[in-house]
Amino acid sequence: MGLFSKNYETAGVGISKYAPKKKGIALFFDIVGRKFWKLMQVNLVYMLFFLPLVMMLPVMTIFKNHYRLSVASMIVMMLIFMVLIGPATAGMTKVIRLFVINKHSFIMRDFFKGFKSNFKNAAIVGFLDCLIILSALAALNVYPALAIQTQSKLMYIPMVITFSIFLVIIITNHYIFLMMTATSLSFKNLLKNSFALAFVALKQNLLTFIIILAALAVMILLMFYLFPVFLLLVPFFPAAFICLVNCFISYPVIQKYVINPYYTSIGEINPELVDDTPTDEERIFEDMGGKEKPIENRKKGKGKRIS
Repeated sequence: MGLFSKNYETAGVGISKYAPKKKGIALFFDIVGRKFWKLMQVNLVYMLFFLPLVMMLPVMTIFKNHYRLSVASMIVMMLIFMVLIGPATAGMTKVIRLFVINKHSFIMRDFFKGFKSNFKNAAIVGFLDCLIILSALAALNVYPALAIQTQSKLMYIPMVITFSIFLVIIITNHYIFLMMTATSLSFKNLLKNSFALAFVALKQNLLTFIIILAALAVMILLMFYLFPVFLLLVPFFPAAFICLVNCFISYPVIQKYVINPYYTSIGEINPELVDDTPTDEERIFEDMGGKEKPIENRKKGKGKRIS
């Protein structure tokens, strides 16, 4: 069926089950095309966990004449967000990892399965990530002000150190939620392996960082210059796309350095890498995808109607 074609009722030749598998950027855009609507659904579910942040402004307005109550409500909502955002990220990562390894996924079931089964570890990671982001934002404001106040450029040194640590932690996050949802490693080993991979796979990490930074830059520009478009896209686009980029680039690294060595040590092959395409001897029926002749539309005649 051709969605934008006038002749959308004409059947094509089909797609061969045994066609060469796509790789690299062709595979990435193939996943985007096949899973586009599901990515939007995952993004929408994930964005629901940002409601505590969204509700902070209305709460401030409601309790504007009660300062302590307003501050207390804001703190509670911030804490709720900081606790839930990690498990929500684990749920989204579980679903999109299945997209990347070409496994079927029921979005709501797998999302909340990833949310509940990794709640403790993910909540800790998410909470710490929020604290680190707040610390980085504070450093961006405090150290330049101190440099101006003290007339000393040495104040920029701790700012650079803070942002270097922040960058390493962000790259570590490329792996920790993926390993959390794909393995049964202890929390200690999750942190240790994620930290190691942040330095082992520098090429992949840099590529992921650049693409994610570009996507965020586009969203920030839309927020400032085309706010209605930004509001339209946020519920359906950025988080799931960023997660897909991260899973697509980073998960093969985890397979190479963490998962595959484990299966090798026990004398088995990683099931995710097994090609389940049947051999010629195993095939009972021949797949005709890619070989069938297109079916032409039957011309409408002027015969009598049967009522």
